[in-house]
Order: sequence, then structure tokens, then C-alpha cells
Amino acid sequence: MRPPQLLVAMLAALLAAVVTAPAGAQTRSVWIDDLTWPEVRDAIAAGKGTAIIFVGSSEQNGPHMAIGKHNFIARYCAQRIAEDLGDALVYPVLPFAITGDAAAKTAHMRFPGSVTIPPDIFTGVVRAVAQSALSAGFKLVALMGDHGGGQEEMARVAQALDAQSKRSGARVVYVGDLYSKADTQFDELLARRGIGSKELHAGIPDTSAVIFLDADKWIRKGQIAAANEQTGVQGTPALASAELGKIYLDLKIANAISQIRAFRAGR
Repeated sequence: MRPPQLLVAMLAALLAAVVTAPAGAQTRSVWIDDLTWPEVRDAIAAGKGTAIIFVGSSEQNGPHMAIGKHNFIARYCAQRIAEDLGDALVYPVLPFAITGDAAAKTAHMRFPGSVTIPPDIFTGVVRAVAQSALSAGFKLVALMGDHGGGQEEMARVAQALDAQSKRSGARVVYVGDLYSKADTQFDELLARRGIGSKELHAGIPDTSAVIFLDADKWIRKGQIAAANEQTGVQGTPALASAELGKIYLDLKIANAISQIRAFRAGR
């Protein structure tokens, strides 16, 4: 066979292999909204028994950073966690959380673009999504969030649902280490570098994470100098960097994976 004919034959064989590949072989996304319901069913049956439910938030982040910060971080972390665990699928990121009072315009609700959900409604939504995951057949449902508002509510939902679901062999866990432990570790890292400022909102950690993810798209570098408490910032975003952002995100991911694995092991 002459070389051109051999090349044509090889390409034809490759195309045939792709076309005839089983549906499961083409199901690579860890995101449930990328899949069909039979693909979700088959993935669970094949061992994808963990569901990740990640809460983000839509809130002001000063004049220098986009409102979707928590959602960008949530999507990145959720995917990394699912891929590293190897047996998890991720529900769509919940983009709203508890950020203040809309009527009284408190906290983040003082600034246009922020969205808040009352605590009882937030609790109900998180519970309903978790119950949906249990109904689908997942054996472990992991609740986690990147925003401070709603952490206690997620913990209570996980505790209540876990008490109910473990009778049938399923479990629900609140993965709080992704938020609180990672923040503590990052503060300690900054202290070792001689930075002792209080980084409470849209400061070094948040800004660094978003710089790492996509600075050109979500950071307004020319507005960093205008970041202060009056403009919605509690921290010093001028000291943020992509290097710090990767460290911060890696801490979140590692802590989440460690807590989930410890929960599975009964520790």
C-alpha cells in the first residue's frame, strides 16, 4: 500500500473508532449540566457516587473586581475537587447567597448588582438541591461554599439530611474546611511574609484568586487604587498577585479533598 493510501486508511479507522465509541467513553465532564440524564444515571452506576453542591455568590467586590468573583472561584474549585476525587459529579454552582438585607440595603446590598437571598429561602434551596442529589442515587453529597454568608446554614442542612439519609446508606457532609481553614492558613502565610492587614473582603486573597483565574477579564487594574471601605473593600488588593491566588485556591481544594476523604474514612 502506498503512503497516501495508508494515511487515508488510518484516518478512516480513527474516525470509525470515534463514531462507534460507547456513550460512556464520551462522557468526560464532571458537570451535571453538561450531561444527559442517562449519562448521569450511568455515571452513578459506574461509581461516580459523590455529588458536589457548591455555593458561590453575586455581590459587590469593590470598584476593581467583577461581581461574579465567588462564582468564578467556585466553578474552578469544584471542578478541581471532582477531578482529584475521581468519583464525583458537580451540580451547577448556586450563584446567590446571603449578602445583606435588600430592603434595608445593608452589607453588600448597599451596592448595585449585589444579590441576596433571605436565610430561610437559602436554606430551603440548598436542602432541595441536596435532596435532589440523594434522589438521583448519589451516596455522598458534599455541601460547600466560597462566601461567608450561608456557611452556618449549609452546616445545619448537612447535619439534618445526614441524620435522615444514613439510614438508607447515603451521607451528607458540610465541607467547611474549604472556607474557614483555607482562610486561616492563608492569613498565616501572609503573616509570615510580613503582611498583617485584615483581609476581610475583596482584598489580597479574593483579588489574588481572580487575578490567577483571569485578570484581564475580571480585574479592573486601574481601579485598585480606589479600593477602600467606602467603595466596598476591606483589605489591600494592591498587594494581590497570581502567585498568591494559586496558593489560596490550592489551599481551598486540598482542604476540601482532605475533609471529604476523612469523612469517608470515618475520621
